[in-house]
Amino acid sequence: METKSARVDRTIREWIATGKYPPGSKLPSERKLIEDLDIGRTQLRVVLGRLAVEGVVEVHGRSSYRVPGHGVSVATPTDLERWQIHGERTLYDNRWVKLGLVDVEPPGLERFEHHVVRLHHVAVAAVLDDQDRVLMLWRYRFVIDSFGWELPGGIVDEGEDPAAAAAREVEEETGWRPDDLKHVVTYQPMVGMVDSPHEIYVGHGAKHVGEPTDLEEAGHVAWVPLADIPGLMARGELMGSGTLVALLHVLASRAGGKSPTTAV
Repeated sequence: METKSARVDRTIREWIATGKYPPGSKLPSERKLIEDLDIGRTQLRVVLGRLAVEGVVEVHGRSSYRVPGHGVSVATPTDLERWQIHGERTLYDNRWVKLGLVDVEPPGLERFEHHVVRLHHVAVAAVLDDQDRVLMLWRYRFVIDSFGWELPGGIVDEGEDPAAAAAREVEEETGWRPDDLKHVVTYQPMVGMVDSPHEIYVGHGAKHVGEPTDLEEAGHVAWVPLADIPGLMARGELMGSGTLVALLHVLASRAGGKSPTTAV
């Protein structure tokens, strides 16, 4: 039986393939998509995030999506078939992680069960100041038994706007309140087995409002020069895909003469 998310994914792809939304055109607002497609906001954003990762749609602004068609010379391949998904059974489920076995059938191959880990929706923010520095935390992560630099970020609560979640996490973890955050990309960090949409935001300016309030996520707060980022990366001191994606976006945008808040 086709899931609601799969139905919405298929419908949007069909809209684009049939020319209902031609290259360069803007998709309807999230509110209209939610109404027209009968899907929740969180589920819709997960679907749109997956489509953005695949290049089927592009993210523009905070929550606006367009059909690719400008500034890209590579055509989207159309000669591949989708895998058939016949169902999913849950092996483990709690408030933090869900582990399932998905019954899949690749084109021309036999069906088999594939492990899938479903994690939370995450928002990460790179906050810059007028001295070309980025707000970061030096933290210890017991899972990998290592210290490193990270950008502030965390889980988007149910029904919470991702931009608001990113701003909240910055303030809770660093004690600085960002002036403004703009969405630049949504991606999936481990598409082969893990479902966990990550949203990256970049902002300029912040106001110090107090000490960090999220003690579990506490670390040494510092404004790190952007010029140091390549060296820290070479030393293996940047932790987490969200940190790497956000900072690489900022550096690439500057190298290309663009604003770091321009969507990619």
